[in-house]
This record gives sequence, C-alpha cells and structure tokens, in this order.
Amino acid sequence: MIAYVFPGQAAQFIGMGKDLYETSAFAKNIFEEANDLLGYRLSDVMFNGTEEDLKETRITQPAVYLHSVVKNLLATDRPKPGMVAGHSLGEFSALVAAGALAWKDGLLLVQQRAQAMQAACEANPGTMAAIVGMEDEMVEKICAEVGPEVVPANYNCPGQLVISGSLSGIETAVARLTEAGAKRAIILNVGGAFHSPLMQPAQESLQAAIEATPLAAPRCPIYQNVNASPVTDPELIKANLIAQLTSPVRWTQTMQNMITDGVTEFYEVGGNGKVIRGFIKRVDRKMPAETL
Repeated sequence: MIAYVFPGQAAQFIGMGKDLYETSAFAKNIFEEANDLLGYRLSDVMFNGTEEDLKETRITQPAVYLHSVVKNLLATDRPKPGMVAGHSLGEFSALVAAGALAWKDGLLLVQQRAQAMQAACEANPGTMAAIVGMEDEMVEKICAEVGPEVVPANYNCPGQLVISGSLSGIETAVARLTEAGAKRAIILNVGGAFHSPLMQPAQESLQAAIEATPLAAPRCPIYQNVNASPVTDPELIKANLIAQLTSPVRWTQTMQNMITDGVTEFYEVGGNGKVIRGFIKRVDRKMPAETL
C-alpha cells in the first residue's frame, strides 16, 4: 500500500515552487489563485525571498502548504494513496490529498493558523530544543521534573525528540538533558513554543474557524498527529486539528502504525523532500521512501 506524507515547517527552501509555476499552466493558475485569496503575492516570496523571509511563520506555513498541494495536484501519473499523514502543518495538505478539504479552504485555515500562532508567540515568548540520542522516556521524565512549562512537542523518529516551552524552562531542560547523557541538546532558531500549552491562545483563536470549515469524509484514512491513529470521521478530524496546536506531534508512532497497517512505500509530497524521508529511514531503514 502507498502512503503520502506531507512536511511541515522546516521544509521550506528558496525558490520553492518556481519550477512548477514556470513549466505548468495549471500550477501557475493555482499559485495566482492563492495570491488572490491571501491578498498578497505569496508566490513572489516563495520564488525570490530570502531564507529569513521564508522562516517567518506567517510566510512559512502557507508556503509549505501551497507547495505540497500543487505537487499533489500535479501527480496525476502516481498511484493514489491508501493512507495519508502530515507533520504538524502538513496535516492540512494531507486532508486535501485525501479529498476531505478543499485546497482553498485549507489555505485560508493555514493563513489563520499562522497568524494565530505568531500572535501567541508574541504574547507568550518561548522556544524549542532538539534532543538527540536519548530514550523518549528519559526526555519525558526530565521535562516533567523541570515543570509544566516544558513538554515533549515532536516525536520525530527514534532518538530525536523536540521539546517546547518557556525560554527559561528550555534552557534548564537542555542543561539537565545534557548532564543526563543526551548526545545533543540544541536550542532551535524558531519563533515560539509550538505544540505546547503556550499555544493555547492560538488554539482558542483557530477553533471557530476549523469548526466552520466544510470537511468531508476522506477517501482514505488520515493518521493524525495527536493520536497517531487512522481517522475518517470529519468531526473527529476537526477536534484533532484543534487539539494539535497544544499537543505533541506523535510522528514516530504515526510511521510505526502506518507500517504495521500495511504501508509498503512512502511518498514525501512537497517541501525540500528530505525531512520526512529522513525520519522514515530512522523508523525503518528498509522502508522505501521517495519524493513526489
């Protein structure tokens, strides 16, 4: 069985989508429609912006989403997926690929999500840190000891867990984790404490928008971040999308469950084509993982 998986933030790159825009009239039309919907020329920033431009949350999220959507829509010669998943932001792209969400509705939700998360970051400053070479259980234990302001945020792959929280809390946790034997504990250059309780204002801001957006039953199951399980009920999908903002991304468990449920090959759709494939190889080195 084929699975499509979609990246989130950190998969952006300078010039993303420019080749599609220049070689496909269909893709060009999608990009221009997106520019009109957003009220600014996102495509110009994607094609010609700097790395710093692309790192801004308000730009990164719609850019990565749109790139994945266009890639998927152009993939008419590829086998259709039997299941889909997306890492954080990528969950919206996955829903489009599964036929549950119209791409225009998804783009507007992603824009609102980015703006809400940016506002939450400014109201509650925080950061994240990547912890490498330590068992998840030990990372969880030390985070709990530091206090409720530090939590596991992204279970990316075996041996890599990203934590999230307040600035002082993350500094303390990094020091403690290093002392406890982590191979690396690196504070990341991100705009805030994503997937932590500090995103509560964003969750509250986005809830009404998600609940009001039409969502159909997907053509295939979507494995969602909050439970790493296949979901097809539109109301449960919406509830999980809302919970996702303050809950950890259980990506390791998602990949493991998809493989157990019959995936024989993954296609990473959009972004730089490296992030998700790298995680998959750490979960199962023999599992085929290609870029779409």
